[in-house]
Amino acid sequence: MSDEKMSFFSHLEELRKRIIICLAAIGIGFVLTFNYSETILRLLKRPLTTDLVFSRTYPFLRSIPRPGPPVDLIFLAPAEAFWMHMKIAFFAGLMLVLPVILYQIWKFIAPGLLPREKRYALPFVVLSTVFFFCGLLFCFYFVLPFALNFLLTYKTENLKPMISIGNYMDFTTKFLLGFGVVFELPLVIGIAAKMGLVTPQWLSRNRKYAILVNFTIAAILTPTPDVFNQTLMALPMCLLYEVGILAARILVKKPAMTPQEATEGV
Repeated sequence: MSDEKMSFFSHLEELRKRIIICLAAIGIGFVLTFNYSETILRLLKRPLTTDLVFSRTYPFLRSIPRPGPPVDLIFLAPAEAFWMHMKIAFFAGLMLVLPVILYQIWKFIAPGLLPREKRYALPFVVLSTVFFFCGLLFCFYFVLPFALNFLLTYKTENLKPMISIGNYMDFTTKFLLGFGVVFELPLVIGIAAKMGLVTPQWLSRNRKYAILVNFTIAAILTPTPDVFNQTLMALPMCLLYEVGILAARILVKKPAMTPQEATEGV
């Protein structure tokens, strides 16, 4: 009984250690990015001032200035602009030290893994980071321009947009973080399949339920209740689910056929 208690408290101590390291890393990232918060804000305003258009010639996608008067951000409270710069620095610092945080997560779960599973630490950290930033870039260059263009032009001929910096930052950060997390889906499915929790056949059979879950998650993660923006997140999730099934098929090796099964197959 004492061994179980010691094991439990050692897990708590390990968790405390990993949390402290993560918080220290985020603090360092915050300090490094705070002086660049104005530059980051100008970058985050780009989906508000540009449209993404398709063309039949190269380049097939290009950004053009949004027609009409420019939309300027305003602040409605004396401290709103200051706190938005703090929030920008916090999220930018979080993105900067994301590999450190993912590595700490892996170090916490590593003691419960088999020796052959621990060798996946580096691929886990690298792929998690790559997938997360792919989600951020996809959202920033494709989803946000479409979403903002729809919201700012749908039946607004007699209205003038006056968007506060606080509302805009909440809108964009929720979208960006949501897509960053969603793009981890193929990796999560691949790991689950590798650990034997799911099989490619089970994933394929339950595709219709996955589509329903994807639209439900999209409705929760998107910062607006409209169906248009929910669909912008749900459709990539459905595609990522298919990528996850493909990854599961690659990672899960088929069991070797017994002599009797081989004979029956012949």
